[in-house]
Amino acid sequence: MPLVTPRTPEEKRRKTAGFSLVELMVVVFIMGLLATLIVINVAPATDQSRIGKAHSDIAALESALDMYNLDMYGYPSGEQGLAALSTAPTGAQAAQYRPGGYIKRMRTDPWGNEYEYAYPGTRSGSTYDVFSTGPDGQAGTDDDIGNWDPAS
Repeated sequence: MPLVTPRTPEEKRRKTAGFSLVELMVVVFIMGLLATLIVINVAPATDQSRIGKAHSDIAALESALDMYNLDMYGYPSGEQGLAALSTAPTGAQAAQYRPGGYIKRMRTDPWGNEYEYAYPGTRSGSTYDVFSTGPDGQAGTDDDIGNWDPAS
């Protein structure tokens, strides 16, 4: 049986057009290798950015607590917590409370947990502790980020 050879230049082009399986596999391998390198280099930066955001949020909460202290002549109690920065008290102290509160809204930490407040403070050497429970979401562990950290 004779081999059928293309007769026209267009038929020759059709037969040689496209990529071979080996060429496609090499391209997919290279893309996977590049994706792996990117993930390995970007993942630690994501963790560092979350920690940095927690530090800046804690610094903002400290400023709000200091303004609260100046207006109300004391820090919120442990029972009032950080909610005291956005909710006016009732009674005689309501007149001293800043209109609009001390923060616009209470944010969650970068891991989706509420920021914690302890009065009196035990870890910071300050009057109060403000902290994030960190990636594990458990208070009192080594990954907690608070106003006792040097970066806060």
